[in-house]
Amino acid sequence: MSDLRRVMCVEDDPDIRMIIEFSLATLGGYEVFLCSDGRTALAQAPNFKPDLVLLDVMMPGLNGPETLAALRKHVEMVAVPVVFMTAKAMPDEVEELLQYGATGVIVKPFDPVTLPQDIRIYWDYARGI
Repeated sequence: MSDLRRVMCVEDDPDIRMIIEFSLATLGGYEVFLCSDGRTALAQAPNFKPDLVLLDVMMPGLNGPETLAALRKHVEMVAVPVVFMTAKAMPDEVEELLQYGATGVIVKPFDPVTLPQDIRIYWDYARGI
């Protein structure tokens, strides 16, 4: 792994996608690729080659855990850190999401100002820093 530069965001809510894009691209300086659903993410991830994936949990079609499982079947996505985003913040719910193989969980509503630093913390954690 090199440095955190490319972030794929998989989120079905267009308003949240817009906030994430502003936060990560404008405030954080990351290259951001937005997907509105899991199937698009699966099709685009091998081409975009994200360093980290922000993945909504509750989406129509493939939900977050199903999308994560499918992403892990791509050899180039096996080691890419995935951070779930969810409104479900109870400790048992967070623990369940981590058991799917996610690096971390960001609870909605999130702070757009701190989101770039929040994902950096998970990136560092995934790298053992």
